[in-house]
Amino acid sequence: MALGRLQSAIVENLVGLGRLTPAQQQAIVSTPKELNGDALEQLLRDEYNIQAHHLLIAKARAFGMTPLNVNRVRVHKGTFEKISMEFCQQKLVLPVGSIGEYVLVAFANPFELTVSSQIQDLTGKRVVPFLAREKDIRDKLSAGAIRNDEQFHDVVKAVGAEYEEKDVDLDATDAESEESAPIIQLANRIIEDAFAVGTSDIHIEPSETEVTVRYRVDGNCQVKLKLPSRVGPALVARLKIMSNLDISERRLPQDGRIVFKQFTKKNIDIDLRVSTAPLNWGEGVVMRILDKQKSTLPLPALGFSQENLGRYREVIRQPYGMILHCGPTGSGKSMTLYSALNEINSPDIVIRTAEDPIEYTLAGINQMQMHRQIGLTFASALRAFLRQDPDIILVGEIRDKETANIAVEAALTGHLLLSTLHTNDAPSTIARLTDMGIEPFMISSSLLCVCAQRLMRRVCKVCRKAYEPEGREKEILEKSLGWQGGQIYKANAKGCSRCNNTGYKGRVGIHELMTISDELIEAINKGKEAAEIKKIAMRNGMKTLHQDSMLKVVEGLSTMEESLCTVPPDL
Repeated sequence: MALGRLQSAIVENLVGLGRLTPAQQQAIVSTPKELNGDALEQLLRDEYNIQAHHLLIAKARAFGMTPLNVNRVRVHKGTFEKISMEFCQQKLVLPVGSIGEYVLVAFANPFELTVSSQIQDLTGKRVVPFLAREKDIRDKLSAGAIRNDEQFHDVVKAVGAEYEEKDVDLDATDAESEESAPIIQLANRIIEDAFAVGTSDIHIEPSETEVTVRYRVDGNCQVKLKLPSRVGPALVARLKIMSNLDISERRLPQDGRIVFKQFTKKNIDIDLRVSTAPLNWGEGVVMRILDKQKSTLPLPALGFSQENLGRYREVIRQPYGMILHCGPTGSGKSMTLYSALNEINSPDIVIRTAEDPIEYTLAGINQMQMHRQIGLTFASALRAFLRQDPDIILVGEIRDKETANIAVEAALTGHLLLSTLHTNDAPSTIARLTDMGIEPFMISSSLLCVCAQRLMRRVCKVCRKAYEPEGREKEILEKSLGWQGGQIYKANAKGCSRCNNTGYKGRVGIHELMTISDELIEAINKGKEAAEIKKIAMRNGMKTLHQDSMLKVVEGLSTMEESLCTVPPDL
């Protein structure tokens, strides 16, 4: 017989698909010349007109795999977040998705069993293999290798041509017209590209000679585009139109929201929180990307140490009291609160939230969007909630005395209240509430815990370098954690494709969890200063932000450099 067992199975599957007749099958099997895999495929294509996708289905069935047409898979930088581009090109594989603890990968060679093990080691997830055509995988990998910068070339050129310097100045209404096709394309591509590379915020900043577009990725801003200054008003006007803002008002800041799926044909379901502000060379825009397809993370994935996670889970299951999260904008407060609500949410409890804006929609939770223009503020929402029999209330932010008073009253009358506050650390939250006019005895009676947090960049696991700390670094570790020695990691200055040559990939939370205790209640009632409250909290088991960041360094999640840049050492 000229065919092996697998080749015979492929031919048999083609008969089952109705692409070959039994007579044709017999003719192929009876062929006197030896038919290996490539020779059989060429024969089937040339002599029997078998299409590529039918051959793929037949091969997949013979190998016991699922066929996949990777031409329908969209490749972007996020595709190679877990598995590097170089690895995919070397092994001829293509990551196509991730579901829970599984990663979906298209293979060109079904016999590469060791590759599955390597992918599992890289991702920490079990591999679900698919069979795809080698040519299709190569084409996709080539497309993925094209730098994202190049996708702006054509539209930037078109915009430049439309708004190039002329003898006569552009009319203001022309510069703000949404009918300019290049401007529409430019606005869309900026948002699409930012989403593809994992950007959290897009900054559009005018200057005297140009408009700069910057992305904030993993907490750090990077310049993406520089546009002619004359393009700025039209681009800002387009973004205002998408946000339903007043394009004629350039003197005052405005806030809005873009529902992006209304403006793109691509399958990108994101919203953007938009804020405009008048600057010295024109209006600037900052857009926060809210990925509606991204669910909240479970609490263990947020970076809590085992000790802090246990204490926090105990606190959020209390029947009443106040839980506060503090930190600057972009420190992960909202994500932590959403994750906490998801963990304790059940059909037998009623949860109400007052948010500005609603960042993620949570199933089973009643969420209210604030509208200050019509008088719907956090304080008025809280008053309404107290008449609606809730068990748990989330208030987006305590900004003023009125909101603070109602929040404390809610926590004292049988409700679990969660909110945020802008302070540097957990102990100084007490002073902030006192400054708002809240009596110390009411603070101590209602407060369950304060969690201060920051986000710190994760060192890339692929290219990080291990070393033994010495000198000042060793001294800091010993003082912070009583460190006994060992290796820690630093970022690779050159980086790799996984981390986009930065040495860092993703972020991890660091937390300072101050839970209430009898000694702390006494200190608050006596009006002790923040420094004294901090000492008491540490005696009762609180790890400071600096100590928790050092713990992430020792665990190999981040670097000493990143830790010291994020939070200073304790005095």
